[in-house]
Amino acid sequence: MSNRVTKKVVAFEGERLEVTTMAAFDDVIQRLRESMGKTSIPEIVEIAQKPISEPEYRRIIQERFVGKSGFMVFYEIDHGGWLSKFGINRRVVRWILGNPLFAITMIQHDITAGLFAPVEILLTEAEGRGTTITYVRPSSLMVIDENEPLMEAAAKLDKKVDDLISSVVT
Repeated sequence: MSNRVTKKVVAFEGERLEVTTMAAFDDVIQRLRESMGKTSIPEIVEIAQKPISEPEYRRIIQERFVGKSGFMVFYEIDHGGWLSKFGINRRVVRWILGNPLFAITMIQHDITAGLFAPVEILLTEAEGRGTTITYVRPSSLMVIDENEPLMEAAAKLDKKVDDLISSVVT
């Protein structure tokens, strides 16, 4: 008995945004931290596996982990911590952030939307002064086929991410 394997390749384009501010890197990081909650994926999965209802799960997530922006940081990668070994002396941090209560609004319409939820941002200390935040518009990654409910949900996430970034760069 052999396993049948199929492979499908779909080309698509993402929209990458770069927002630059003269605000100091430390200030931007601080504003982000103040606007978001913090947890880990294992922690929110552990809560989901408890014998609680969906409304109870939503309540716990909202009360314990969600920051004023609606987001929570799941993971932080400090690229700047190792780049100096290669002569790049700039602070660079990649954050994985999201909210399972946002993610479900998309994943329920296309399970593969989970490939791009949670979202990621890259914070880069500018050479000289300032900070750049780079991210990819979530809907440009998630919606590759005609799917109006998914597009509506993903567009709401786009706005939430845009609003988050705007709130920390001014």
